Amino acid sequence: MKTRLIFTFFFSLLGIISWAQDKQEKKEEKKDHWKYEPNFMVGFDVLNTGVAFFSDRKLYQGFISSKIKKNVHVIAEAGFEKNIYQKNGYDAKVSGPFIKLGAFYMLAKDAENEFNGFYAGGKVAGSFYNQEYMAVPVRGFGGSSSSVAFPSSSQSTFWLEGTLGGRVQLFDSNFYIDVNLQPRYLVYTSKQEDILPMIVPGFGRSSSKFNMGFAWNIAYKF
Repeated sequence: MKTRLIFTFFFSLLGIISWAQDKQEKKEEKKDHWKYEPNFMVGFDVLNTGVAFFSDRKLYQGFISSKIKKNVHVIAEAGFEKNIYQKNGYDAKVSGPFIKLGAFYMLAKDAENEFNGFYAGGKVAGSFYNQEYMAVPVRGFGGSSSSVAFPSSSQSTFWLEGTLGGRVQLFDSNFYIDVNLQPRYLVYTSKQEDILPMIVPGFGRSSSKFNMGFAWNIAYKF
């Protein structure tokens, strides 16, 4: 009887020690898994900046991103846009900043450089801008048409934005080329005299709730 109790106690003690050790290893593994090593990539959209010299749309934007966990990166974008809209009797101009916050996931990456590869993700975005209508078409009595003007006013618009793109390192430097598509969906916008805005900085023409953006960035990894 005593022998059985001793063996029972012995194996129970081994089981407890084994369980405690396994729990400690898992705890340490989990701790290492969530360990964040500071890393940043800063980029600037050179394509839209270049196009700004030859069009009415002046768009300047950049981003900063950081890998926080395996294939997950967080990203913040900011920019400024100035543009005009002259179509169907409308004559409007807008200017103001915008900001986007979100994350993306590396779908495929280089085995030798985890920052090389293709990614997809999403962002929430908003713009706070000034808008002015020099002409808004109105239909008068008897079918005649004319236009009215409205003074400059402050407006705000918010949208959801997807991102699908890729990154590639330039030779052995810290520079990267980052190219991405940005499908956008308008969620909310303020109105001036019940008129929907013609253009929203950072979003583009807002005659439709859906829009598509494109960025070609030169980035530097710190």
